[in-house]
Amino acid sequence: MSSVVNIYEKQRLFYNSSKTKDIAFRKRSLIELKNTLLNKEEDILFAIKKDLGKHYYESYLTEYFMIISEIKKTIKNISGWTRPKRVKSSILNFPSKDYLLCDPYGCTLQISPWNYPFQLSMATLIGSIAAGNTIILKPSEYAPKTSEIISEIISSVFEDGHVNVVMGGPKVATELLKLRWDHIIFTGSTKIGKLVASAAAKHLTPTILELGGKSPCIVDQTAKIKVSSKRIAWAKFLNCGQTCIAPDYVLVHNKVKEKFIESLSSEVRNLYGNKAFDSDSYGKIAHTRHFERMIEFISGEKILFGGDHDKDSLYFGPTIIEIKNSKSKLMKSEIFGPILPIITYRNEEELRKIILENEKPLGFYIFSEKRSFIKKMSRYFSFGGGVSNDCIIQFVNNNLPFGGIGHSGMGKYHGKYSFDAFTHYKPFIERGTWIDIPLRYAPYPSSFKWLKKVLNYFA
Repeated sequence: MSSVVNIYEKQRLFYNSSKTKDIAFRKRSLIELKNTLLNKEEDILFAIKKDLGKHYYESYLTEYFMIISEIKKTIKNISGWTRPKRVKSSILNFPSKDYLLCDPYGCTLQISPWNYPFQLSMATLIGSIAAGNTIILKPSEYAPKTSEIISEIISSVFEDGHVNVVMGGPKVATELLKLRWDHIIFTGSTKIGKLVASAAAKHLTPTILELGGKSPCIVDQTAKIKVSSKRIAWAKFLNCGQTCIAPDYVLVHNKVKEKFIESLSSEVRNLYGNKAFDSDSYGKIAHTRHFERMIEFISGEKILFGGDHDKDSLYFGPTIIEIKNSKSKLMKSEIFGPILPIITYRNEEELRKIILENEKPLGFYIFSEKRSFIKKMSRYFSFGGGVSNDCIIQFVNNNLPFGGIGHSGMGKYHGKYSFDAFTHYKPFIERGTWIDIPLRYAPYPSSFKWLKKVLNYFA
């Protein structure tokens, strides 16, 4: 019997013991996790630095702080979230008290990505613990240092069988997916997401898939160019472009195209200097295979800015490319790196045509001073989450759900939404016996006009 199966069976036994049903137990677990994370701050930031070359400031802002905020909110609200929810009764059930009861799914599997290896491992983990599940977490093999510190933290905080970390690559993931889980969450590419969904379907296992896609960024003729280009540059090249909700391509109106490209190039220099290689604020590509993919993307393309790279250090500089139409290879799949294609559009018809050629994106961004245009675009297109006059900040607010639609994912999490994602809300009715109204019992009367009047009155 493999070690994976052994861990799985331990989790089944642990869950069946009903320990996780105890709200106080969940809260104690989260408090201990929070305290450990606070004590391990430097180790966590150092691990992320080793894996992705991120500056400590960036890692703190985009990974560590967000998790501390998430866990504090969960601890504060878990008692209220888990309380039975009274709902209005039906006249047909009179007398009764009707509730929604919070029930864990059971044994859950979480497969996490390498691009935000700490944040995207811990965020949904916190929600699953709060909901009363057991969890097997498989972090990414492409972020080994971060995976290692996560494993150390988990093993020191949680009982064996409650939360376990399983290390390894695709073979381990395949072995895990063969087992029957009560819930699966996967964060990664659409290609692998389909495989996860297929494996889950064999056992009718519910899934949350956090994927990606080609998130468009529209810059119309009314946009404030300087602030727009600054915000786009920051969002695109944050984490060396390896952010699932980063703008994947820019659609800029032909009237402001030249001005925008000039300003965007200038803002990149302001962020990282004349050569990003020398900036400690700029990260690196996570692994060689992904680096080579970036090389393929820029081959034969018209580079307006950047394009410099170094394989030994996995450095790939911020790169801006002009493409003439949506048939370019840069538009065939999500780039997920520091390459930003620029496409010119002339009117809304062209804009819509280009965006609709791709699947529903995870992110959607509009830079405009025209409120009617922002409203029209945000209502017309389908996407996971969007922002006007900024990018990627929809992820920051844990009062908003985060998740995709269609090929960019299914399900959502963040804050209360994370708890909901890993909770089955089961209806339960407490029926009284002091009266038993005979409306529902046979034999039925030939005329029931009076019944219709009564029921329609209370409908």
